Amino acid sequence: MKYLFVFLSCTVLVVGLSGCTVLAIADAAGSAVVYGVKTTVNVLDAVTPDIINKKKN
Repeated sequence: MKYLFVFLSCTVLVVGLSGCTVLAIADAAGSAVVYGVKTTVNVLDAVTPDIINKKKN
């Protein structure tokens, strides 16, 4: 009976830790996507005013 309890405890612990790992990876991937989009928007914002708003000399 004691071995069954230890086995079930270890199983629950492993499943819990793997769930945390999946959440951490998803969080890192989401952050990378957000920062990538922000960088793209900043680059486009820096480039397009020169194309659209040409100075008249």
